[in-house]
Amino acid sequence: MTDFLLKENAGVWFGFFPRLEALGFTNAFTCRFHGESDLVPDNLNLALHVGDNAEKVLRNRKAVAGALGIDAGKLTACQQVHGDKIAVVDKEDIGAGRTDFSSAIADTDALITAEANVPLMLFFADCVPVVLADPLTGAVGIAHAGWRGSTLAIAAKTACKMAEVFGTDLTRLVAAIGPSIGPCCYEVDEKVFRQGREWESCFHPTTPGHWQLDLWQMNRLQLLAAGLKPENVLAANICTEHNRQLFFSYRAEKGRTGRLSAVILRKQ
Repeated sequence: MTDFLLKENAGVWFGFFPRLEALGFTNAFTCRFHGESDLVPDNLNLALHVGDNAEKVLRNRKAVAGALGIDAGKLTACQQVHGDKIAVVDKEDIGAGRTDFSSAIADTDALITAEANVPLMLFFADCVPVVLADPLTGAVGIAHAGWRGSTLAIAAKTACKMAEVFGTDLTRLVAAIGPSIGPCCYEVDEKVFRQGREWESCFHPTTPGHWQLDLWQMNRLQLLAAGLKPENVLAANICTEHNRQLFFSYRAEKGRTGRLSAVILRKQ
């Protein structure tokens, strides 16, 4: 089975992991085509925190929900801050951040839930989206792993939080690393190297004081160290900067761009 595929439904293009779908988990990583936006005209920006027209963003979110066959009223998001705080989404949290940024779960970069039919939605433009699905309990998780989050091992911590809260067996947990900036395009300096040198094998020297960083491999190694099995760590292996005609890239577009969304939920 191919790890990652692109598809279109109702005019919305997105990528997904067929293995997660086969296990009963709706998952999507949206492309930038065919949306409404003042910030990036005609593009599908899904984020409310980047200075775009809020009404257009909400129409984009509604379009994505329709294409995925999910309830837009239950979309649940957080105010991502490049940290490693993980929030457990209970019934009272459902819909946080659905229509305005101020109501999103504060100061958080990962969400987990055991609630069915609750779409967890985070936002990305080069940072690494990692979704997690427990085929035994039905619990799901999602993590925002930019270089800061990756050096803090947020995806692995999210997996461990699922084990702590939901009793997830990490040897059965499936993780999927979505489109994000790849080692082909991501050069970093000594500041990043110092913070991530525990995973030195993920840094490849270029010029003095600079390295190409493989965030996909860093997250993979951390998930394996947490107890996941190699065959259960999937990856799209698609670079957002190299494929900026498909996805938003903060680096390539010098910070003025939209955000794709990653979505995960367990179907009833």
